[in-house]
Order: sequence, then C-alpha cells, then structure tokens
Amino acid sequence: MKTFTGATAHIAVALLAFALIAEPSSLRAADPPIRVLLLSGQNNHDWKTTTPKLKAILTNGGHFAVDVTERPEQCTAETLAQYDLIVSDWNAWGDAKVKEWPPAMREAFLGFVSSGKGYVSIHAGSSSFYDWPEYHQIGGLFWNLDETSHGPPHEFTVEFTRDHPITRGLEPFKTKDELWIKPGVHPDATVVATGDLQPLAVTTALGQGRGFALLLGHAAEYMDTPGFQRLLRRGACWAATGK
Repeated sequence: MKTFTGATAHIAVALLAFALIAEPSSLRAADPPIRVLLLSGQNNHDWKTTTPKLKAILTNGGHFAVDVTERPEQCTAETLAQYDLIVSDWNAWGDAKVKEWPPAMREAFLGFVSSGKGYVSIHAGSSSFYDWPEYHQIGGLFWNLDETSHGPPHEFTVEFTRDHPITRGLEPFKTKDELWIKPGVHPDATVVATGDLQPLAVTTALGQGRGFALLLGHAAEYMDTPGFQRLLRRGACWAATGK
C-alpha cells in the first residue's frame, strides 16, 4: 500500500474531503444507477437544448441512467414502474399543445411519487396544472400568476439556508441565470437555497415520496456552472433515495 507523507498527505486529504462534499454518500460507483425518466418535448423554454444538457449532467457521473420521453401524457403506471425518479423539463405553459395529462397518467404519477419515489423539477418544470393541488404539493415551486416576475439573467450568489442532506457541506456559489422574483412556494415546501433572498430550491413530500425543485436552469448555458450541476445531482439523488 502506498503511503503519503508531508505535503503529499495534505493534498490527498484535501482531495478526499472535496470528493466527499462534491457528491452525496449514497452515490457510489458500485451501486446500481438511479433510473430516471426525464420529461421533455414541451416547455415555454428551449427544451431542445436544456433536456440534452440535463441528461448529460446526470449521466456523466455514472450514477444515473436516464431515459427521455417527449410525450409524458402517454405514460402509464407500467411505464413509470421502471424508474426511481421523474425529472421534469416539461410544462403546459402558454400555447402548449398538451394542456392536461389524462386521468390515467395523473393517477400513475401520484401513485409513483406517493409510493416512495422521487420527483425533480427544473426552472419552470412544475408550472403546470394550476387546478391540481397534489401536483403543486410535490412540485413545490411554480410561476405564481398573480405575483411572480423576473428581470434579465444576471450574476448572483446561491446561498444555502438550511442544513439538509442535499446541501450539507456545500459552499455558496456564484452563477448567472434568470432569477424569479416572488415565485409561488407551496406552504408545505422547505426552502433550502436562495438567491438575492428569493427562493431557489425547495424540498417537498407527498405520501412516502420526495420532491426537489430547482429554479435555476433557464437556459442550457447557465447549467454549465459546477454549483448548479452538483446541486442538481444531490437533489436528484435525495429525491430518489432519501439519502
């Protein structure tokens, strides 16, 4: 066994500490990958570039196996049963062709999450179905039709506001992105990160299931920030596993 002395030992310890902070303890190379269904195909944002970027962020570390569907309204309970986590880069905003999910998909989605699995939404990924309370309970963050606004993308600092498995050990980071002002926050959601004092990330629950909503990610270029990628992977891992 190789031993380290002096400065080399300090470097080795620092690298190990960084590795432990960078990824949650439940993400180990020997573990089977977390199976993810990424919802896409419709969004009032450029999903044709953000969806491939999200898939790459999750798969490049080797901890997630990601399938993409561009027709989530066609999913069934049997479809969802193959997965541990649903990630939404999809919404029904504006002139979207699909405004509702059929009853079978709504039932399948609620059954999936409440049975103990996970749901993650990115940016406007949960800004849909304003007549569906359970969807907003697990979604956590959404565009509030009466209050929410935003200015142009700009640089700000992401601050962590609560000790949580997702955020534990992470340092604040600077990013450039679109910052929502006064987003809708479900009353049962827990805010774990803010930017300029605005809610940016929350955790949620529905039955035995867990949710994580992240308002960063307005465009693919803003997803290159290492802090965004680390926070997304941690949130996805926690939503899928509870760890």
